[in-house]
Amino acid sequence: MRRGFNQARDLATRLDRRPVVDALWRVRGTPPQMTLNADARHSNVRGAFVVSPLLTGRARLDGVRRPFIDDRIIVLVDDVRTTGATLDECAKVLLAAGAREVRALTVAMAEKSS
Repeated sequence: MRRGFNQARDLATRLDRRPVVDALWRVRGTPPQMTLNADARHSNVRGAFVVSPLLTGRARLDGVRRPFIDDRIIVLVDDVRTTGATLDECAKVLLAAGAREVRALTVAMAEKSS
C-alpha cells in the first residue's frame, strides 16, 4: 500500500491468461523483513494473512459454503524470495482454507550471505 502498487500482482498479470485473484489479505502490519534473520522472518509473518472474505461465497451441493479456492491449485507470485517465510505462511493459510496445492513463483531469489 505504501508503494502505491502491488508488484506481485503486476508480475502475475503478465504471466499468463489465467485469472489473477487477490486471495490473501494482510490483517496485521509487520515490520520490513529485510533486516531479520530466517527465524525472525517466520515469526514476523505468522498470523499476518487471511483468505479474502470476498472469496468465501461459493455454495456446494451439500449446502456448505466453501472458499472459492477450495480444491484448486493456487500459484503464489512474489518478486523476491529470500528465506521463503512469507510464501510459506501464505501457503499454510491457503491450504488450511481448502486449496488442493500451492505453488510459488518468484522472479528473483536473494543471494545467501556467508
